[in-house]
Amino acid sequence: MDDKFTPAPGSDDGHPFLAELTEAGVPAEMHEWLRGHGIGRLAAKMGIVFREMGAERMVATMPVDGNQQVAGILHGGAHLVLAETLGSFAAGIHAGPGRHAVGIEIGATHHRSASSGLVTGTATAIHLGRTLATHEVVMTDEEGRRLSTARITNLIRDSR
Repeated sequence: MDDKFTPAPGSDDGHPFLAELTEAGVPAEMHEWLRGHGIGRLAAKMGIVFREMGAERMVATMPVDGNQQVAGILHGGAHLVLAETLGSFAAGIHAGPGRHAVGIEIGATHHRSASSGLVTGTATAIHLGRTLATHEVVMTDEEGRRLSTARITNLIRDSR
């Protein structure tokens, strides 16, 4: 979680991403951790909203609307944005203070399409080690049907 973003416009409360974090469903106890970063511009643009946050399990939703490819279905890259957001945040939580996670591999299989509604991504830890964290991320539609399965591995490093 070492991205550097400019503060949100109009932020003058000493916490430049407070509105973004709140809108994205990030629990208040995690606001300090993300104070200098927010959730990231891409995740905010995609409409990702966190429902559960932890190293072992992380859940978020993302609307299909606004994230479609030309055929009107959810873009395959949007699946990967959701998967990488969940896996990287979970690995960052696992890394803990003074450390950060850097994605080193991600891959996905798309099983079915979605043309409307909300997609839910659920990241489940496969391995949480000292230097590597790997998560499986399953994306489902509103009926619980599996849309895609991704696996992301993050390298855990000491912050500089």
